[in-house]
Amino acid sequence: MMAAAAAVVTPSGLEDGVSRSRGEGAGEVVVERGPGAAYHTFVVMEDLVEKLKLLRYEEDLLRKNNLKPPSRHYFALPTNPGEQFYMFCTLAAWLINKAGHPFEQPQEYDDPNATISNILSELRAFGRTADFPPSKLKSGYGEHVCYVLDCLAEEALKYIGFTWKRPAYPVEELEEETVAEDDAELTLNKVDEEFVEEETDNEENFIDLNVLKAQTYRLDMNESAKQEDILESTTDAAEWSLEVERILPQLKVTIRTDNKDWRIHVDQMHQHKNGIESALKETKGFLDKLHNEISRTLEKIGSREKYINNQLEHLVQEYRAAQAQLSEARERYQQGNGGVTERTRLLSEVTEELEKVKQEMEEKGSSMTDGAPLVKIKQSLTKLKQETIQMDIRIGVVEHTLLQSKLKEKSNMTRDMHATVIPESAIGSY
Repeated sequence: MMAAAAAVVTPSGLEDGVSRSRGEGAGEVVVERGPGAAYHTFVVMEDLVEKLKLLRYEEDLLRKNNLKPPSRHYFALPTNPGEQFYMFCTLAAWLINKAGHPFEQPQEYDDPNATISNILSELRAFGRTADFPPSKLKSGYGEHVCYVLDCLAEEALKYIGFTWKRPAYPVEELEEETVAEDDAELTLNKVDEEFVEEETDNEENFIDLNVLKAQTYRLDMNESAKQEDILESTTDAAEWSLEVERILPQLKVTIRTDNKDWRIHVDQMHQHKNGIESALKETKGFLDKLHNEISRTLEKIGSREKYINNQLEHLVQEYRAAQAQLSEARERYQQGNGGVTERTRLLSEVTEELEKVKQEMEEKGSSMTDGAPLVKIKQSLTKLKQETIQMDIRIGVVEHTLLQSKLKEKSNMTRDMHATVIPESAIGSY
């Protein structure tokens, strides 16, 4: 699996319907949208899972925190936003620590905005760009979540010194076909080898006879004396026949044919040719018979057609006349339908105007029959009368006050005047 992943994944990114390139230092991301852009998130997610396996996240993260391993499309599809966001924050914190930057593991009740801003700041510290709003990461899934985790996984792999190697494909050895050789069968090569061996043996024996001519001559003389003693065979006939039956299968020579030989191909071609010719002779008669039957049937069909056309000619003409009348009626219907449509439109306009006039008449009638203004006028008059009475009372009070003040002033003046006139009797007494 790792070899296959190494063959597909490159350190700079993936290509599957979307060409994506990332800069090493600047973290530049260029995404060209294409037909496969909708599936690019799934490819990045699969790449992320392979990188997490290389970082041994199952042993170092999942087992320690009792977390379930995410599927190959966990962050690409929405399943449970809260759980996905927590898993994203946990993975991001672990990857940042793996990349050599200290980062506190986020808790379940931490502020999500603060956690996202801390993760993005660490991502920018690695030299990666994050030109998208932080709210895109709150859902816990999507293209931006996969991008952030993929960048952090790449930085962690760089930190631990991981390098991608060329895939090593296993060498497939071709299995040689083992054919069990029967002792009773001999191949053509074996026969040739045995024939050559026999010739070499004969040549050696011939050389030995030339060299040891004198010795063999003496041996022949001695053996001729011994052969005179062997006048009849002492071997049992039954044992001889059993031995013959035992050795007889081994004396059979079977030459296996090679399918690659051109002679075999020629023989097969001749056999196929003979088979085709024999089959053609049998089939040709059936085909001729079928051809004749089809020709007769076509002639019958043609004659029947002519007969039916002659018999139904007046009906065809009536049908054509009916078709012409139908077309004329359709044209008239379309014209009448157009007039009806126009008149319907005029009727709707007149109806709208009538509705407007009715509404105006209702408004004016309601305003004429409405007694509310008259009631208001009466109330206003009553209020004015009350205010007038109050004003009259106040005026009377003011007049009475003025009259009293005048009388009081007049009495004071007369008293003062009487006080200034001194009587003469009073002066004499002094």
